Amino acid sequence: MADHKWAEVGHLQRRVRGSPDMRQAIRTRMKKSVSCSVARLKEALTGFFPVLLWLPKYKLKEYVWGDVMSGLIVGIILVPQAIAYCLLAGLEPIYGLYTSFYANIIYFLMGTSKHVSVGIFSLMSLMVGQVVDREVFLAGFDMGDDNKLDPAALGDEWNETSTPILSTINMTLGVYELECGKECYAISVAAALTFLAGVYQVLMALLRLGFVSVYLSAPMLDGFATGASVTILTVQAKYLLGLKIPRHQGCGTVIVTWINIFKAIHKTNFCDMITSTICIAVLVSGKELQDRFKDRLKIPLPTELVVVAVATLVSHFADLNGQYSSSISGAIPTGFIPPKVPSVELMPRVALDAIPLAVISFAFTVSLSEMFAKKNGYTVRPNQEMMAIGFCNIIPSFFHCFTTSAALAKTMVKDSTGCQTQVSSVVSAFVVLLILLVFAPFFYALQKCVLACIIIVSLRGALRKFCDVPRQWRINKVDCIVWMVTMSASALLSVELGLLVGVVFSMLCVVFQTQKPKVALMGQIQGSNHYEDIEEYNDLLTVPKVRIVRFQAPLYYANKDYFLTSLYKAVDLEPVIEISKMKKAEKKAKMLAAKKTGETSPERTNGDVTAGLVSRELDFHTLILDCSSMPFIDTTGMVTLKGLVKDYGEVGVRVVLACCQPSVIDALKRGSFFGVADKDIHTLFFHTVHSAVLFAQDKAGDRDSEV
Repeated sequence: MADHKWAEVGHLQRRVRGSPDMRQAIRTRMKKSVSCSVARLKEALTGFFPVLLWLPKYKLKEYVWGDVMSGLIVGIILVPQAIAYCLLAGLEPIYGLYTSFYANIIYFLMGTSKHVSVGIFSLMSLMVGQVVDREVFLAGFDMGDDNKLDPAALGDEWNETSTPILSTINMTLGVYELECGKECYAISVAAALTFLAGVYQVLMALLRLGFVSVYLSAPMLDGFATGASVTILTVQAKYLLGLKIPRHQGCGTVIVTWINIFKAIHKTNFCDMITSTICIAVLVSGKELQDRFKDRLKIPLPTELVVVAVATLVSHFADLNGQYSSSISGAIPTGFIPPKVPSVELMPRVALDAIPLAVISFAFTVSLSEMFAKKNGYTVRPNQEMMAIGFCNIIPSFFHCFTTSAALAKTMVKDSTGCQTQVSSVVSAFVVLLILLVFAPFFYALQKCVLACIIIVSLRGALRKFCDVPRQWRINKVDCIVWMVTMSASALLSVELGLLVGVVFSMLCVVFQTQKPKVALMGQIQGSNHYEDIEEYNDLLTVPKVRIVRFQAPLYYANKDYFLTSLYKAVDLEPVIEISKMKKAEKKAKMLAAKKTGETSPERTNGDVTAGLVSRELDFHTLILDCSSMPFIDTTGMVTLKGLVKDYGEVGVRVVLACCQPSVIDALKRGSFFGVADKDIHTLFFHTVHSAVLFAQDKAGDRDSEV
């Protein structure tokens, strides 16, 4: 056999993996994991607090200027956004400042990214706000009285099924009903939700579940963010017009809210509308100037801060609240509120709501940290990032904060303003602390419509994705469809359902693509030993009497029927049908032979007739399956291959495999595809397509010489 020109030298030997003494290996590993030493303690501390590794090596003269500048700029941007995003979360502005302060400090200690800015994120605020509004609504708080539980506030939702809910809340709240009102209850809901989201994230980090983020594809995340942006825009539209309409609960927020806005359009507050128009014009102009001259500007324009400062001064001195009933932020206290344990009673009510919050928060944080780490030439640890963002939620939940995440816009600002390390986060936290301790009361007269303008203008990037749809459709239709489905579900149903629909739909698209992959008929490149798809390349040579087919997907239970159908179509020969035709022809030939000879039994001619039928001329005598694009094969796929070899063998066609992945070879060996003790592996499997072709031609030559 080794003398033949198609034989493969040595037929590659697989490397033996694993330790021969498995017990000893397990014992050594367990001993190492439970051992305690100074070195292991140091490793554990530096792993949990990466700041202990890089801070002692901090290059003061080289890094401090960039860190201080980026920290100050991000802090200046962060303050108005922290106040504004509280509108989305349904909470008072002070809680947004608390959240920004604590998140920056904790991520400084635990994060592995040098550039990520962790704090309030519009999408997280929206998702928190939906839960807060729902629970406040179910608790029966009258929107006009911060300290009143009013069953009538439930409106059409108040019925016999709602009574147990309200009764349960009244029994479990206890102190909430007597000592604090709607505001206190709202932040208690947000804190409980944030605590659970953080716990979920820490558990995922401990269980090494960071791989879950791979199921959140980029088109799905973009569609989800865009759909959520539409919802955010809709929720904030009422503030632009000064309308007082309640936030819709449940699905269809966008549609119902716009219907309510148009119904109440005659109640528009013209002071708020004019202020909103001016603020949006200034903010958009500032953003456009920033984008156009970003190469010349060393620092971003503090447009938001200027707008907030000027609007606050105008509102204060013109008394817009007293003269025109313009809605304002109100008193923002200075200092810190004493810490409080998140309400255990509320946690069962928000346990499911915390799951999408946890997943989206860590997905954005990990993806951003990896993106900027790759851009700036360093590495991050995804599981530690998940641990860090988890504690950025757990610890602040004791200090009246709500869910945080990495934010793209502020991270880009840090990167573009010379940030070197997470020391910049400490500087940003100091800016927020200064506002908390000194300047918070000055925001009393700030109109809510100004805050809504800041939120809406910050959505420009996400909303611009609509303009990219035609280009995305030309690039990849499947990704474009995933984007549109996820965006539509997030905007028209709800943010949570949009996330679920997006994940399920994108996974179904992957399954669909593997169910109906391309089956390519291959030809030889002239003057070489390589083979490619005949449909994709010109001037390829077809190998006489040999068919080469490449299946570009794993072979498993879901696509085995498509595999067989496509293969039969590609080679234009279905063995089952061919066998059936042969049997009919054989039966007919026997009957004709019996009539001609007058014999009652046609055994004498049967052998000649059958031999002639079986050995009839076919277009090819060998079928080569190129398995280079087949990453794995399951039991059903292996049975399918066995049946394929058997069926084609009955019509005189030999089936061989080429270019199989090691995982596929192992699966075939376990299923005895190559016979007992793999005795037929040298005639059924080849490492290259060309060696299989040479084998087929050699066998055909042997057959012809025998004839």
